[in-house]
Amino acid sequence: MIDIPVIETARLRLTALTERHFDDYAAMLADPASTRWIGDGQPLDRTNAWRSLAMLLGHWQLRGCGMWALELKGSGEFVGRAGLMHPEGWPDLELGWMLKPEHRHHGYATEAGMAVLDFAWHHLHAPRVISLVRVGNEASDRVAERLGGEHIDDMDFYGSDTHVFAYYPPHRETRRAACG
Repeated sequence: MIDIPVIETARLRLTALTERHFDDYAAMLADPASTRWIGDGQPLDRTNAWRSLAMLLGHWQLRGCGMWALELKGSGEFVGRAGLMHPEGWPDLELGWMLKPEHRHHGYATEAGMAVLDFAWHHLHAPRVISLVRVGNEASDRVAERLGGEHIDDMDFYGSDTHVFAYYPPHRETRRAACG
């Protein structure tokens, strides 16, 4: 099993997704407001939420990076997920996030995103990271902009009009990222 690093920010702990997160994770993926902008936009039942969790963990093994569970440092409460992905067919290494409805609009996605980008620059030596944000998802557009994302393109991504935001390391490097 790959060792998934733990990252702490002012308010959050980014830690490996585990079975103890599953009930909250499944509830988040069953919520139509949470899945509206992800995948095909449809909520997932528990079986498919389990498959999603397993895929995210497998991504660490296959690519050396992946999604973390986001927990509040004080209580350990699960608030969502954030991390890096580059599955087959993706245009580049992607920073993504998803929060439970009650934890949106508190700055957690931005806080986690900053930590994930720092990991991408300093541990993976990524030359670039992108976020794919469906057109109409203004909240995620704002998060990408707060993270320093540059809106570089619009594309049809799996049948949806999508903004492509690019992030670059503080000092651009030419080495290829390990996760990718």
